[in-house]
Amino acid sequence: MAAKMEDSGWLRAAVLGANDGIVSTAALIVGVAASNADTHAILVAGVAGVVAGAMSMAAGEYVSVHTQADLEDAALEREKRELRTEPEAELKELEGIYVKRGLTKKLAREVAEQLTAHNALAAHARDELGIHKSTRARPVQAAFASATSFASGGALPLIVGVLSAKYHPVPIVSASAPVNTMRPSSTASLPPSFTTCTALA
Repeated sequence: MAAKMEDSGWLRAAVLGANDGIVSTAALIVGVAASNADTHAILVAGVAGVVAGAMSMAAGEYVSVHTQADLEDAALEREKRELRTEPEAELKELEGIYVKRGLTKKLAREVAEQLTAHNALAAHARDELGIHKSTRARPVQAAFASATSFASGGALPLIVGVLSAKYHPVPIVSASAPVNTMRPSSTASLPPSFTTCTALA
């Protein structure tokens, strides 16, 4: 039986981006509103904060995930070299992985040989390194998800701040931020990515 889950690294970036957008934008608007600024000043400050924050989140996420992608590429290149220079040692390594997963030594050897014959690099990438096509790091996707979610999250306190500017924006925006963060924060503990798992039974 095989159970598969698609990569959800972008979802984690989106959740964290939305939370950051809500909290940081709300804090900025509260600070500006506390100085008795008018609606226009609150709007300009809020928009500037959202744009700057979205760009910062996108850049940070891109660099972080791109670094992960570089590490994965380096690991794959090393694996290619080892498969060329030490094919028997790599075969035994794959066999040992399957034995640890519960297969008999004979069956593990047979599985390792068949997978190596089919696609040795893919077998080692998946079972030794934990790298799969569906879980590869995608810097652009993560950056886009982080930026758009930050902007979406930041729009909430911005709208509240502008609409309440003539009344009491500080307590209203302060109260709205925790309410808005309750929903996305429930998934903030998601792992960086869901990996494709295969259970042998």
